[in-house]
Amino acid sequence: MTTEPAVHLQRTLTRELPGHEGQTVRLQGFLHARRDLGGVQFLVLRDRSGVAQCVGSGLSLPLPESSIEVVGKVKAHPKAPGGFEVQVESLRVLTAAVEPPPVEIPKMEWNVNPETMLDYRVVTVRGLKERAALKVQAELVAAFRDHLTAEGFTEISTPKIVSAGAEGGANLFPIDYFGHPAYLAQSPQLYKQIMVGVFERVFEVAPVYRAEEHATSRHLNEYLSLDVEMGFIESEEDVMDLETRLLGAIMTRLRERAQAEFQLLGATIPDVPARIPRITLMDARKLVTEKYGHPVGGKDLDPEAERLLSQHYAEEEGTDFVFVTKYPRAARPFYAHPELNADGTVNPEITRGFDLLFRGIEITSGGQRIHDHAMLMDSIASYKLNPESLTGYTEVFKYGMPPHGGFAIGAERLTAKLLGIANVRYARAFPRDRHRLTP
Repeated sequence: MTTEPAVHLQRTLTRELPGHEGQTVRLQGFLHARRDLGGVQFLVLRDRSGVAQCVGSGLSLPLPESSIEVVGKVKAHPKAPGGFEVQVESLRVLTAAVEPPPVEIPKMEWNVNPETMLDYRVVTVRGLKERAALKVQAELVAAFRDHLTAEGFTEISTPKIVSAGAEGGANLFPIDYFGHPAYLAQSPQLYKQIMVGVFERVFEVAPVYRAEEHATSRHLNEYLSLDVEMGFIESEEDVMDLETRLLGAIMTRLRERAQAEFQLLGATIPDVPARIPRITLMDARKLVTEKYGHPVGGKDLDPEAERLLSQHYAEEEGTDFVFVTKYPRAARPFYAHPELNADGTVNPEITRGFDLLFRGIEITSGGQRIHDHAMLMDSIASYKLNPESLTGYTEVFKYGMPPHGGFAIGAERLTAKLLGIANVRYARAFPRDRHRLTP
């Protein structure tokens, strides 16, 4: 059954059907699912707002995922999505799919054939759960921008082609820049510090690139970094306080704008305490070892230690968040500000760096940065870095940089942990890991 376009009717979204009971509406979207039961045909139409069940007879249904238009009367139906269905009066195919999708989108699950789902991501990303994760991330990023703007921050945009890494090391993607060596930026860190001298408070939402050869469920080689830097602070405590307020604002927006997505995915939006608990790294290592019998080696917490520490705070204080503070210098980059002793002298072994754990995984790395030029140059030398390669950064510290600090949140990792997604790749529309350059 087809007709000419129903131009006299305004388009109705599927989420608006409850307000149109008994009325004739015009829906446009994708043919999400279809079935034929003895001459009575059921189809599920998907648009940007949700899905709607449509029922008719004598319909010539195209292949799934075709773009279609349905005109029909809205009727209450307790078993239909949203409690309403559309009795089809006419069906028009806007663009017919030329072959069936490589996977049945309504039946997809993240734990089934994960590589196949990523191979055909241009189609699988249309799935209700897949797009729900991306919608949550979009609201998360919007809340990030809105709250920081309200606190006097200015959004900036920094180069993604750079001459040197912000953190040193070998995890850089080299590129040829008109015959000169260059790299994809692993962080906007150095630039956002420079911009503190301009706006005092800055943030950026942009991709970063890490040439790290791990293939885990928690790492990406390109991810969306939510970066913050603020000047005129007393210590890293001010930075942690800011992040606490920011996370509270993000969760508030998610409750207001993304409840349907959380319900679809069976996830809960966490409460952010007025003050997120804080524990030094050394005390955290001791707690995990003594309480859970898990020895912690190296200079940081390993993934199991992060999980156990989070378990402790969930059980003892009822929170999904915990700051781990006072990281050793060996575990932090050259620009990390050293801790000060009670007499004001520098403690060269400890920094004012912190991580934020959420539900058993690190989602933030941050801290206070060095703002004194002489101290910064000494730190660069002690890390055996080439000061000439950092001249464009270090020059600004000759001209009165204030005490400052900041942090960065990995948007995909936070999204995945909020929604209970086991693999961070499904929290990005088109993920890039060590094995994947397409689609």
